[in-house]
Amino acid sequence: MFSTILKAAGIGLAIAIASVLPAQAEPVKIGSKNFTEQFIVAEIYAQALEKAGIEVQKRLNLGATQIAHTALTSGEIDLYPEYTGTALAAVVKGELTSDADKIYADVKTYYEGQLGLTLLKPTAINNGYAIVLLPEKAEEYKLKTLSDLGPASKDLTFGAEGTFGERKDGLPGLESVYGIKFKEFVKFAKLGIRYSALTSKQIDVSFGFSTDWQIEESKLAVLDDDKGLFPPYYLVPIVRQDALKANPRIAEVLDKIAPLLTNEKMRAMNAAVERDRKEPAEVAAEFLAAEGI
Repeated sequence: MFSTILKAAGIGLAIAIASVLPAQAEPVKIGSKNFTEQFIVAEIYAQALEKAGIEVQKRLNLGATQIAHTALTSGEIDLYPEYTGTALAAVVKGELTSDADKIYADVKTYYEGQLGLTLLKPTAINNGYAIVLLPEKAEEYKLKTLSDLGPASKDLTFGAEGTFGERKDGLPGLESVYGIKFKEFVKFAKLGIRYSALTSKQIDVSFGFSTDWQIEESKLAVLDDDKGLFPPYYLVPIVRQDALKANPRIAEVLDKIAPLLTNEKMRAMNAAVERDRKEPAEVAAEFLAAEGI
């Protein structure tokens, strides 16, 4: 009888102690899409959170936008880096605009009101689209702007990953705003293929991003978006609200990193991985050390 009483008392004490201790937060699950920049930034986020004493799990290389987005909304991951223009076009389905603040506000309002997600402070990376081609091809057709590309497009082949053919800020937008309709659209399974395809003349035109080191290195011609089709694409962490509530320090850590991530630094980090064959985790660690984090 006495041992039973002691056992019951012990259980009661354990429950009482547990009730006053703070709940242990679950590991923060960090995801990424399926290209180099995403791997690096996700590693930066993961390592910074770990340095702040927050346990993390990495689930990188999930796939294209819709796959990563679905993983976030389903709770498979808690956060991943996204681009404001991409979120507006691919998820919110909002009207494209050149107003970066409006895009951020519209996406944040939609995500918080409809999806249980939120946007943290945007980085200084604006990874906008650039329509690119070899300089000799631009000279052959006298191409300087996307308006120039309209009449010539019927003779040219365009290469990109499959989703570019469906997005409002992709081929449909190029056609509706500039009358661009290419002779052929070659779909690539991976984004990196487009530069080798361009330089080997398998395709005539493709798109790049502002943080792509290959544009400068290959001396590609960039056509001016003279009618402002492409919106700003600021890189921003998107986080599940329940994960942020369970661990508010996520915002503190990632907001501190946001202004340190710039286009120039991102180009250098992308080159370190793709050209110099460093691992994304190594490049991320070097960035954080250089920034004193």
